[in-house]
Amino acid sequence: MTLHWEGEEDDAAAARRAAADRAGLLEGARGDAITIANEFAEVRVIRVDTRNGSRLLIESPKSGQWVALDPLELESLTWQSTATFSAMIGNPFGPLIPEATGGIVTGDAPDGPADGPVREVGR
Repeated sequence: MTLHWEGEEDDAAAARRAAADRAGLLEGARGDAITIANEFAEVRVIRVDTRNGSRLLIESPKSGQWVALDPLELESLTWQSTATFSAMIGNPFGPLIPEATGGIVTGDAPDGPADGPVREVGR
């Protein structure tokens, strides 16, 4: 008996594209990978050069997930509070901001309307 699911072919095609993208990035690897681990997680990071500049390829060997971040995306990590990282850890493999919102977070701050489309509490 073989199990199948709705969207199986789409998932397989997406996995093939992701594997090809990762292989392409690794062709531009510079230096050796660094592994950082503790009792909760393990990641491997390596600098890769692309036609659009350098990226940091971050991989999770356990899950197979990976992301390549450019310098601005890396710097934006320094702008975050610990609450942002807690929210990401609390919803693994899911978006921090639902795609249905188009990346816009709206709502009123506790003391009145937010100053813009995104509000941050406690910062």
